[in-house]
Amino acid sequence: MPFRRPLTFVALAALGVALAGCRGSEAPPPAERVVLVQPAAPAPVSHAVFNGEVRARHEIDLAFRVGGKIAARLVDAGASINAGQALARLDPADLQLAANAAQAQLSAAESDYATARSERERQAGLLARKFVSQAAFEAKDNAYNAAKGRLAQSRAQSEISANQSSYGTLSSVHVGIITAVLAEAGQVVAAGQPVMRLARPEEKEVAIAVPESRVAELRAAKQIAIQIWAQPDTLLRGTLRELSPAADASTRTYAARIRIIDAPPSLGLGMTARVLLDATPVQQLLVPLSAVIDAGHGPLVRVVQDGKVASRPVSIARFREDGAEIASGLQVGEAVVVTGAGRLVDGEAVQTRPVTPPERQR
Repeated sequence: MPFRRPLTFVALAALGVALAGCRGSEAPPPAERVVLVQPAAPAPVSHAVFNGEVRARHEIDLAFRVGGKIAARLVDAGASINAGQALARLDPADLQLAANAAQAQLSAAESDYATARSERERQAGLLARKFVSQAAFEAKDNAYNAAKGRLAQSRAQSEISANQSSYGTLSSVHVGIITAVLAEAGQVVAAGQPVMRLARPEEKEVAIAVPESRVAELRAAKQIAIQIWAQPDTLLRGTLRELSPAADASTRTYAARIRIIDAPPSLGLGMTARVLLDATPVQQLLVPLSAVIDAGHGPLVRVVQDGKVASRPVSIARFREDGAEIASGLQVGEAVVVTGAGRLVDGEAVQTRPVTPPERQR
């Protein structure tokens, strides 16, 4: 009996130690995952954007009407010119020699014509008195007609040579801006070879290149806005004036011209511009592209309700650069999992964290 009480205490102590050891080996409950969520919100109105350059509607290549060596170039690229202003000149030596030669031929033709006329008049008088035959008179008459024709030809050639001498000075009949210089002084150019390019600034437009997938969208656009890179706060109105019927062989894009309505005087040629096509707003929701998953049964997104994950099969209206437009299957304000949705299962408990707004990510 004296030894039983200590043994009982020892047994109870060993049992307590064993129970304590069992409680220490139990696994702790799993920690809840933390997911980033974003509330489903209506999709903002999207804009198709095309970058382009401000150009003049009328651009003209200026060239000499005769060939020769350029003696002087009188204006530079970017110069504003007036109608009739001299822009470049050819070496006048050859043109002047041609004009002198034509004038000499005209003088000779006039002399031959005067001689042939006198001979014809003399033969006509002799024929009336029966001193010469009819054949002799007809010979003088034919010579007279030939001299008359040569005189007319020489006069025309003289006028052409005189005009050509004036063609040695290059000018424009329009007011405009020289946008390019294509030949320099000392260069020999042929007749009609472009020497300068003139832009008439009274009508301005934006030249853009449109991918073939956006051609129908451009044609159907009801409102076209133009934003100038140097003036981002100003929007100008525009209309589609020209769309090329064939794609460029190298870029596979279609050239288009957007006419600027009421262009301000400060709008300069060559400025960078953006053409915005206004789309019709629709009642659809926008979610990030990473939120849409497809496990082989159609697209779906995962939302968090009462701390649990739930799947929402959705219908995609279209994919955009800034997300996917949801046509059906999702409600406004639902917390959509934006990353890691494919690793979650329905009913899983998670903790949510709101995603950083795009304006604060910059």
